[in-house]
Amino acid sequence: MSGSILVEAERLVHGPRQAAYGHPSEDFARTAALANVLLAGKLLHPLEARDVAVLMVCVKLSRETNAHKRDNLVDAAGYIECLNMLYPEATEYVVGGACS
Repeated sequence: MSGSILVEAERLVHGPRQAAYGHPSEDFARTAALANVLLAGKLLHPLEARDVAVLMVCVKLSRETNAHKRDNLVDAAGYIECLNMLYPEATEYVVGGACS
């Protein structure tokens, strides 16, 4: 796909991925809970949903650093949008939303 990565990320986050993964607050909270169990002896503080969103951006940036792929940039933008959705004041999309 060509065009704006931001437009594509928004379409994905608020479209097809919504049904697949659910809202970021639920999806990333589940991921944080799993990571907290796996890393229990290594963490100073439990991970939260927002931490997961930030880590996913890091994964995409790491992959982009290794080799350019448009999908890395689209997904990184999508995870930034998901992070924004985890803040109470982010009310643009009251219902729905999922992540890259």
